[in-house]
Amino acid sequence: MNTKILDPTKAVPALNAASGWWLTTLDRLERTTLADPAIRVLQRGIRSLPLGEVRDLLRGRPLGHPLHPVLVQVPIGCWLSAAVVDVVPGQRRAATTLTAVGLAGVAPAAIAGWVDWADLPPEQARVGLAHAASNAVAVSCYAISLAARLGGRPAKGRLWSWAGLAAVAVTGALGGHVAHAGRREPGMIGETSPRTVGAHPAA
Repeated sequence: MNTKILDPTKAVPALNAASGWWLTTLDRLERTTLADPAIRVLQRGIRSLPLGEVRDLLRGRPLGHPLHPVLVQVPIGCWLSAAVVDVVPGQRRAATTLTAVGLAGVAPAAIAGWVDWADLPPEQARVGLAHAASNAVAVSCYAISLAARLGGRPAKGRLWSWAGLAAVAVTGALGGHVAHAGRREPGMIGETSPRTVGAHPAA
């Protein structure tokens, strides 16, 4: 076995460097005010929608936490499963089906996510907007993948699926930061105050 590949003295500094870069990027996203005018308009527009009691349902009030993280399990689970069966011989139809079901699960997850995002404070809303943008990239990749698979080009479909999975990893990391930004240990970059589930700030 080549022990150099598993040398912790090299792996740990590399991981620390990657972590430092990622946290610095998140800190910059939280602090940039470039998109704030658009964010304020979008948040006010979403909060003004006449959703009635559906708003509380979408925000997860009956669960005690946002509904969005629950709903995203459908597309993420399907797309991860598609990546697994893609490497199993004779599972082309299963991979196509999983890709399609994942795309079908995007809409409810996105709706719940936008409703929840509309109540976020500025720092989290900025990262949330980047999260939404990376979601759009992931969905586009899987839509192209599905079209390729249905068109009889499975190799192209697999390539776009893997690209989409990479985008899902990025958007998942951004989404996790938004969800847990207020519950980090003291001293961490971009520390913010936790928000209350179900709170509706003034427009």
